[in-house]
Amino acid sequence: MDGNADHHVRAAEDGVKCPARRVAQPAADRRRVAEGDAAAAAADRRLLTALGVTDAEERLIRINPGYARASTASRLDAFLLPDSLHFAEYNAESPAGPAYTQRLCELFDGLDIMTAFRRRVTVSYHETIPPLLAALLESYREWGGKASPPAMAIVDWREVPTWTEFELLRDAFLHEGIPTTICDPRDLTFDGGVLRGGGQPIDLVYRRVLINDIIARADECSALVKAYESGAVCVANTLRCKLPHKKAFFAVLTDPAFAGFQDAADQAIVRAHVPWTRLVADVQTERRGRSESLLALARRDREQLVLKPNDEYGGTGVLLGWEERGSAWEAALERALSDPPGTWVLQERIPVRREMFPHFDSIGRVVMRDLLVDLAPYLFRGKLGGYLTRLSTSGLANVTSGGGQVPAFVVG
Repeated sequence: MDGNADHHVRAAEDGVKCPARRVAQPAADRRRVAEGDAAAAAADRRLLTALGVTDAEERLIRINPGYARASTASRLDAFLLPDSLHFAEYNAESPAGPAYTQRLCELFDGLDIMTAFRRRVTVSYHETIPPLLAALLESYREWGGKASPPAMAIVDWREVPTWTEFELLRDAFLHEGIPTTICDPRDLTFDGGVLRGGGQPIDLVYRRVLINDIIARADECSALVKAYESGAVCVANTLRCKLPHKKAFFAVLTDPAFAGFQDAADQAIVRAHVPWTRLVADVQTERRGRSESLLALARRDREQLVLKPNDEYGGTGVLLGWEERGSAWEAALERALSDPPGTWVLQERIPVRREMFPHFDSIGRVVMRDLLVDLAPYLFRGKLGGYLTRLSTSGLANVTSGGGQVPAFVVG
C-alpha cells in the first residue's frame, strides 16, 4: 500500500463529524484493507487464483499504472442498522452515481418541504462531485502529471445509460477550470506519445468503461490500453482495481488461510463488518471455527446464504437462498460448479434495514410501503465523500434490479 494511505485515512476520520463517523471510520478502514490486500494480490499467485482472476485480467493487472492507488473512486454497498454496519460488496471500479447523488440532494434541498423541515432541525448533505474531482487531480499528481490544469476525458461507451451523468460531471469540472470532454473508447487515438480524444490531447482519463468491456472489446479499447501501458496518460481508476472489485475479495478477507495478509486490527474490522464469503468449489472450508464440505454447508444453510457471480454488477445473477426453493437452489449450485473455477461465490446473509416510506401507487395514491434501505458510502482516495442511497421492494437494492435512488441528508 502507498505510504500516504494511512495519512489519508486518519485525515478522513478526523474530518468527519457525527453521525457520519459511524460509517466513515469502518468504511475508510475497509478501503485501507482493500488497497493493502490488492497490492499483495498483484504480487502473489495464490491470491490471484483465490480471487478468480482470468489470464486476460492478469495481463492488465500486471501493467504498471505509474502510481500506487488502485481505486481513486470506490463505493461500499452497505446496510446501516442502529447498532451495526454491514458491507455487502465493494465496488472498486469507478462506480456510477456521484453526480446524480449530489444533484438529487440539491434538487430536494430546494423544495418547500425541506425549507419547512429545516425550521425544526439542522439538515445538511454531502457534496460528492468536488471530492471526486479533488481525488482525480490528486491521483494525477501522484502519477507525476505536471499539466496545470490537466486535460481530462471521461471515457465510456456513448450508449451507456449513465452518459447523462458524464455530462453533469463534465459541466461541473469545466466550471472548476478543468478542461473536460466525454469520449467513447472508439474515439480515442494514440500515436505512441499522446492519447487524443476528438483530436485533443488527454492528460487524465476518468475511466468509466469497465475492465470486462476492455477485455471483451479489445480492438475498440486498444488506444486507451496502449497509452496506459506506455505511461502516456494517467488513468483513474487503474486496471489493478479489478482485484478488490472481485466479489471473491471478501472470500480472501474472511478465509483464515489468508489471515497472514492482515494484521490484528484489520482482522477485527473484517469480523465486524464483512460477511463470510467463499468461491464455489467442491472443497473443505472453514466457517465459525468448524471445517466441513462447502457444498454440504451450501445445501444445509440455503436460507442463510447468497449465491452471486464473482464478476458482475447491478445484481445480475444474484440468488437469495431464502427466496429460492430447495430444488432451484440445488440446480443453481450445480450450474455454479460446472462453470470455470472462480466464477461464483457464496456469501453469508447479512442483516438489512427496512423502513416504511410513502410511495405513489399506479393510480397516484400515496401509500406506505416497507422498503429495503441501502446505504453505499463513496470513498475518494480513502476519504468519505457522501452516500448513494437506494430503496427497494425486493431483496436487491441495485437500480438495475428495480431499486430507486433517493437523496441522503444528515440530520443534527
